Amino acid sequence: MLSNGTSIPVITPPDGALETFMDAKAAVQRLKELYAEACAFLCETFEQSVSGDQPDTRYRAFYPQISLTTTSHAQIDTRLSFGHVPAPGTYSTSITRPDLFESYLTQQVSLLLEHHGVPVQVGWSNTPIPVHFAVANDPNISVPQEGAMRFPLRDVFDVPDLSSTNDDIVNGVAQMSEDGASPLAPFTAQRVDYSLARLSHYTATKPEDFQNYVLFTNYQFYVEEFEAYARQMLADPSGGYTSFVGPGYQKITAPDQELATPEKLPQMPSYHLKRADGSGITLVNIGVGPSNAKTATDHIAVLRPHAWLMVGHCAGLRNSQRLGDFVLAHAYLREDKVLDDDLPIWVPIPPLAEIQIALEQSVAKVTELEGYELKRIMRTGTVASLDNRNWELRDQSGPVQRLSQSRAIALDMESATIAANGFRFRVPYGTLLCVSDKPLHGELKLPGMASDFYKSQVARHLLIGIQAMETLRDMPIERIHSRKLRSFEETAFL
Repeated sequence: MLSNGTSIPVITPPDGALETFMDAKAAVQRLKELYAEACAFLCETFEQSVSGDQPDTRYRAFYPQISLTTTSHAQIDTRLSFGHVPAPGTYSTSITRPDLFESYLTQQVSLLLEHHGVPVQVGWSNTPIPVHFAVANDPNISVPQEGAMRFPLRDVFDVPDLSSTNDDIVNGVAQMSEDGASPLAPFTAQRVDYSLARLSHYTATKPEDFQNYVLFTNYQFYVEEFEAYARQMLADPSGGYTSFVGPGYQKITAPDQELATPEKLPQMPSYHLKRADGSGITLVNIGVGPSNAKTATDHIAVLRPHAWLMVGHCAGLRNSQRLGDFVLAHAYLREDKVLDDDLPIWVPIPPLAEIQIALEQSVAKVTELEGYELKRIMRTGTVASLDNRNWELRDQSGPVQRLSQSRAIALDMESATIAANGFRFRVPYGTLLCVSDKPLHGELKLPGMASDFYKSQVARHLLIGIQAMETLRDMPIERIHSRKLRSFEETAFL
């Protein structure tokens, strides 16, 4: 088909008629067909063009789109935090990788059909697919760098456009689209594609490997413990875990198989203890600092996990704490600064009851302490996250006063960022830390300072996080995804 919108002819795949569906699986199947057709078109034309002279046309394909229109003011079950639109109108979203998101899309569309009783429509959107994303899943094709071709790539194909790749929807500042439709999902297709590409780069694992329950840590020891736990689970088929995947796209399915460490680890190596339905556990070693914490959660959020938890080390701020004690965060002092432009500092980050209970119950189960006795090794309170790792080397009077006024019991550099981004992206979040030093009381993180108690507690810390995730996995997702995380006019898709 030729388009006369520009001086250069634009060739696109044939028009696909807009189709209506009252069956979620059929709607998602149509999304898959349209997306495959668009990507095949771009891959084919790209291969034909890349080694020759500049074509005298442009090639363009569009993301598929799903939309819903309702005129009813009927109130949906008020207990539900997702699966319905807030008011009459038209709602739509562009879709990428419907193969990867098939289960998610089927579930979300099913809820729309059930709650509103009107069909969804599937067709082409007006958002072009950047050629980089279209060829990303074809291992036989690579996009050359600028200057390696005989013509500028962007003169012939659409390329990623950062001006339209943003978080306006989740940040609550999105406007209606040109056709008057409101957002149906928290992320547009181009924003999702951007993060899928970044995930592979930062973690050296595939987006397909990520599971619905994500643990973040800032300490390599947890990776070693996680691999040991994974091997135990693979030895017991009744646990439901099927494989373990590490950086470098390595995969084992039996406990005695070797998982070699790549010569060069990625910035945020990730490890995935997988289940067939995606309900396994992912561990991401984000290293130190709020910037890494924001980067990881910015991109993992597009996968719509059911929960993420921080299980790392922290500085204990109370003299009554010992090395190895646990800290269950129920509030955050945000001095990490990396999210201030996206989520104003005055926005409270509330504790989520389901997460808090799961974590406390897991601590009790693993340590075999209950009730008042549990207070011997765990405190619940405010966790402060700072952006300065060596804050104690500066004038301490200001920071210490703020820490005391906030009733902080622990300090780290990542927890508030992960919780705040969970709040922003509507991903249930929580924090359970282990005290590794007490800088205000002369117990710095130095060789020889760790007690036997501390060493044994660290060994159990990861297991507590894993058991908490397994508890959450047994809950209906309607309970985990709290209404606390939803704003006045939310997207219907989770």
